[in-house]
Amino acid sequence: MDKPAGIVVHPARGHARGTLVHGLLALDAGGGEEPDRPGIVHRLDRDTSGLLVVARSAEAHRRLQDLVRARKVTREYVALVAGRPRSRSGTIEAPIGRDRHDPLRRSLDTDAPRDAVTHFEVEELLPKHALLRVMLETGRTHQIRVHLAAIDLPVSGDPLYGRAGDLGLDRQFLHARRLAFTHPMTGEAVDVSSPLPPDLEAALATLRET
Repeated sequence: MDKPAGIVVHPARGHARGTLVHGLLALDAGGGEEPDRPGIVHRLDRDTSGLLVVARSAEAHRRLQDLVRARKVTREYVALVAGRPRSRSGTIEAPIGRDRHDPLRRSLDTDAPRDAVTHFEVEELLPKHALLRVMLETGRTHQIRVHLAAIDLPVSGDPLYGRAGDLGLDRQFLHARRLAFTHPMTGEAVDVSSPLPPDLEAALATLRET
């Protein structure tokens, strides 16, 4: 499923209605142990756009989650960051958990660390920014945003960890561009991609012209 920015994936505090889950109920999404998250295998932040996997049955959900836990689902993002990476590629391996001082944030400064691994490659260098291809090995809340900020490459437009309002963006420049995995029921290879949405494409085009 290709999620637009601004849509919350499942009900949570302050978002009891109008979530992606409410729309999925009409499409017979199912599976999972949490009744308010039928079919949700993994999630995206509200203002991150792009692809996520949704199951239509309990068995498909179980098998998909097994693939995610075994790190057999390719999850590729594109992120625009402020700053210049010190290398063309790299791996960030730093545990993440709820921030000790702010419950709304995730942080490396936490009392409940969980393993988190993020890989990145530079796709395009710009005068004061870089366009990165980012691959998740784990899937912690806010993982990409936290990890990139930790190496002084904050995501453009990110109001929580990065550069709010950078390039006139109303949200973080982060898009789930590609998903690849083996279909849990048929065994066929699934490899799908999603183009940059218009707001991110426009910001990038403006940056290239400067």
